[in-house]
Amino acid sequence: MTLYSGKTYDEERALYGSDGVQVENCRFDGPADGESALKESKNVEVKSSYFNLRYPFWHDTHLHITNSEMTDKCRAAIWYSRDIRIENTRMNGIKGLRECFDVDITGSSIISPEFGWSVHNISMQDSSAESEYFMMRSTGLKFRNVRMKGKYSFQYIEDSTFEDCRFDTKDAFWHAKNVTIKNCTVKGEYLAWYSENVTFEDCIIMGTQPLCYCKNLKLINCKMVDTDLSFEKSEVDATLIGYVVSVKNPKFGTIKAQQVGEIIRDDPESTCNIITD
Repeated sequence: MTLYSGKTYDEERALYGSDGVQVENCRFDGPADGESALKESKNVEVKSSYFNLRYPFWHDTHLHITNSEMTDKCRAAIWYSRDIRIENTRMNGIKGLRECFDVDITGSSIISPEFGWSVHNISMQDSSAESEYFMMRSTGLKFRNVRMKGKYSFQYIEDSTFEDCRFDTKDAFWHAKNVTIKNCTVKGEYLAWYSENVTFEDCIIMGTQPLCYCKNLKLINCKMVDTDLSFEKSEVDATLIGYVVSVKNPKFGTIKAQQVGEIIRDDPESTCNIITD
């Protein structure tokens, strides 16, 4: 591999079209304000480097980034790329990841609105994120020990699993399909409306009007906190621990709960069986 070490680049397409390069302790910053530093490159290793310019990694293949920083000026950092590993890296630019395949993120922090749109096969572990519309329209997500804060996350995702995560997010999992969420805490309003084939297992669910208009919704040993007007128009099979503030017109299925404060039945199409201890 060709080694670039301790250098600063600010020109347009500084290392464009590289094949087999190792970038160490470099800075992509400066008055020329050039874009697309490593566009159309492959077999790229980046270590302990600083990115303060736009679009550095577009149309790349076999990209490995460790111990690096992408600032808030590093917009749209990784697009249309595949086979990506990111470790111990700060990603702070808007639209940081999009239209990519086969991504693994470990031990990293993300502050990036509109992060992860239309990404396919992404794993993330031991990381944190602040974002809006996080991971929208992505498929094949595998998340473990991820902390996320922001609005409108995981909308339209498919074929995904989440374990040991904590999400503080509004309107999460809307229109999600074929998703399993285990041992997670999910806090926020209007959770998972219009979703299909979504299962929550051993989770804590917090916030108003969750889980409405769902198809084939399952909850297994979940605790619901401050959840009023739950399950409206949903097809649901649920086993719940503790107290549920209110349930409103679930469509059909069975809800087993230790205690429900109020059961609202003013829709003749609501035939769901509600059982309390």
